Amino acid sequence: MRAILIENEGKNSRLFLGEVSVPEPAPEEVLVKVRATSVNQADLLQRRGLYPPPPGVSSILGLDISGEIVETGKNATLWKEGDRVFGFVAGGGYGEFVAINEKLIWSIPSGLDFESAAAIGEVFATAYLNLFILAQLQKGERALIHGGSGGVGTAAIQLARVAGVEIFTTVATDEGKDLCMELGAQYVINYENEEFSEKVLEITSGQGVDVVLDFVGAPYINKHLEILREHGRLVLIGLKGGTKAEVFLPPILTKRLQIIGSTLRSLSFDRKVRLVEEFEKKVLPRLENGEIFPVIDSIFPINQVEEAHQRFRQSKHLGKIVLTWHTV
Repeated sequence: MRAILIENEGKNSRLFLGEVSVPEPAPEEVLVKVRATSVNQADLLQRRGLYPPPPGVSSILGLDISGEIVETGKNATLWKEGDRVFGFVAGGGYGEFVAINEKLIWSIPSGLDFESAAAIGEVFATAYLNLFILAQLQKGERALIHGGSGGVGTAAIQLARVAGVEIFTTVATDEGKDLCMELGAQYVINYENEEFSEKVLEITSGQGVDVVLDFVGAPYINKHLEILREHGRLVLIGLKGGTKAEVFLPPILTKRLQIIGSTLRSLSFDRKVRLVEEFEKKVLPRLENGEIFPVIDSIFPINQVEEAHQRFRQSKHLGKIVLTWHTV
């Protein structure tokens, strides 16, 4: 099969369209012909050697897949050949075929094409896992979602909106601000010209927020501890801004705060299954009726993956960058 492969992993890595063997589905797996995938921060980190796949997982990039089932393992009974499915994977999404456990995929909602479906799995599952399963975000609470105009951000804002949450978010552009307001954020802070922590405290009359979803890390940690209310939860899903920080600890004790670390990719199989099942009950119906939807910035043929990664690096995209096999 064809797949996007990495040459010279590291700072000077190059991606190219090469050929590898088609994966053989295990007894409880299905083989999916991938029609589309998407770009995630993990892909850019992995090609630099900074985020290797978990043991036993394909070294091919790609955490999202949408496509058609072309083969089922001997013990797989939930799906049949020809079914249109989508989901998140720990690796292999940039390949023409991927083998995945039959319990870790969903049926593509009617009305959605493969490109739209490929923009859902990783970001909506990440947002749902961290906001509602780990942080236990509740109706009437306040949440600060960083990077509101990105993939996880656009998913998180929509999920928080339908849950009745008061939403604060940060962006870097006026276009991003407009998008976040359209998706349901009540307060959008441009961090290029406003200090987000001061603005949050100003808007809330010093009360702060209940949950923070953060992919920045080190430079924001003490600001988050300051703006979290009593029993607040900080969920850390990335370290884009740095890995080391001097932390002022008293707020953690006095406000009884929780700091939660989370990565979807390394979840155990059983926890992924539970996530997929809960997502199917709580989120998929809203995708099917259009109440929430994937936000797509752009679609690239998969052989233009370098151009897609470059757009991601520039941080100007609004929503997901999708890669499609349709024209390759």
